[in-house]
Amino acid sequence: MRVAQRTCLCTGVLCLKEGEWISLIHFFLALFSFPAGHMTDLIYAEKDLVQSLKEYILVEEAKLSKIKSWANKMEALTSKSAADPEGYLAHPVNAYKLVKRLNTDWPALEDLVLQDSAAGFIANLSVQRQFFPTEEDEMGAAKALMRLQDTYKLDPDTISKGQLPGTKYQAMLSVDDCFGMGRSAYNEGDYYHTVLWMEQVLKQLDAGEEATIAKAEVLDYLSYAVFQLGDLHRALELTRRLLSLDPSHERAGGNLRYFERLLEEEREKMLSNQTEAGLATQEGIYERPVDYLPERDIYESLCRGEGVKLTPRRQKRLFCRYHHGNRTPQLLIAPFKEEDEWDSPHIVRYYDVMSDEEIERIKEIAKPKLARATVRDPKTGVLTVASYRVSKSSWLEEDDDPVVARVNLRMQHITGLTVKTAELLQVANYGMGGQYEPHFDFSRRPFDSGLKTEGNRLATFLNYMSDVEAGGATVFPDLGAAIWPKKGTAVFWYNLLRSGEGDYRTRHAACPVLVGCKWVSNKWFHERGQEFLRPCGSTEVD
Repeated sequence: MRVAQRTCLCTGVLCLKEGEWISLIHFFLALFSFPAGHMTDLIYAEKDLVQSLKEYILVEEAKLSKIKSWANKMEALTSKSAADPEGYLAHPVNAYKLVKRLNTDWPALEDLVLQDSAAGFIANLSVQRQFFPTEEDEMGAAKALMRLQDTYKLDPDTISKGQLPGTKYQAMLSVDDCFGMGRSAYNEGDYYHTVLWMEQVLKQLDAGEEATIAKAEVLDYLSYAVFQLGDLHRALELTRRLLSLDPSHERAGGNLRYFERLLEEEREKMLSNQTEAGLATQEGIYERPVDYLPERDIYESLCRGEGVKLTPRRQKRLFCRYHHGNRTPQLLIAPFKEEDEWDSPHIVRYYDVMSDEEIERIKEIAKPKLARATVRDPKTGVLTVASYRVSKSSWLEEDDDPVVARVNLRMQHITGLTVKTAELLQVANYGMGGQYEPHFDFSRRPFDSGLKTEGNRLATFLNYMSDVEAGGATVFPDLGAAIWPKKGTAVFWYNLLRSGEGDYRTRHAACPVLVGCKWVSNKWFHERGQEFLRPCGSTEVD
């Protein structure tokens, strides 16, 4: 890891903007988007491998028991025969048995030793391996943890100890696990997270935790990462610590000379300018790099439940009521409970929209079709995966199951809009760190083919099909609104003003899932067919 080599790192970031029209492509075991369905399959696969391994161990133990018994038997016999070889062989039966043992019994033992007891286990492992996560997936899982770390302001020590809200099981990261996190960040050119995780590795090593990784290697990564963050003084100090542990470390020696030369040049500039400004970053304190999302801070604070602008005055405008969908016959007898979540734009939540049985059935038929969700590149119009949308989704037709048709009809009754021009029911699963950063549901791109036939996305009906232990809120950064998942409920809002113009206040996001698993289904209603169901307004802002 020489300095000259380390400067050639990928630091590019995919800076795509909103992807309004959402579709999907098949992306098997996609990068950092393992949904719960696939993750649970991996649990069962690992359990099967453990059982197969135990069976292999039993066979090996039985084989070793036979070999050990033979060895003990031969040890007793050879001790006796070697003490008086001529006297022992004087007996013709002993002479015969010696010949027989060497000609028959020892070759039989050789066959026993050479038996491949691992064949069954290896065969099972080979079958299961095709479903294993890849190195790319491991990198994605590390990124997901770092995403949660940033969004919910969790320090590495908290994550390492597994101290997360709503967790049912205890889970901790070992020194080697933390090192893997830091190395993943380093390989991506993410020196900010490299420093955080390598410092955690040192902390756990200093606490006496056992590890396969050596402290010198940790310091090697850490010293260069802090150098990349502009902290030349600390890089020099860490490199000296590394050399005190491993004086023969050639790369560290080269880095030390390089850092010393840079520091000397910096001092000369300071003397010539007679100023103390321009020194390295304050030692040990580093700012998170600015990224492509302008409302990052607002978005993440809302995800944490901070900065919600639900003032007492605004709260007085929010009510609960029974909703019959403009006296829809099917809802007159059994209206839905409707609750205002926000006044302007009007966002409402409906309760008991889907039963547990319906939810489980929809998840069941959606799981085999789940694939990495994509967005449309705003420049080219081509569907592509993007780092800001991390989930898996599938599209369900009414012919797939009667429950799909039943739920579609129910959404039509609730909204008073027709589903004839609406999109198929989209089911999405947000697994580990799953998210969809701020975006609009309506299209702002002229090349979207559906605009001429079905019109733009008029409204969004979002069904929550699971509770989420922590995280996973739907937030509206421009409004300062946060809506939390509740299983069986649904939220509804219009994406377009009555004039047909997009309502830019509806820019929203799906926060990363911190603990748990998030299932949702979406129905996007389009403009065509709604002309008399939601008439146009008289002004541009209606």
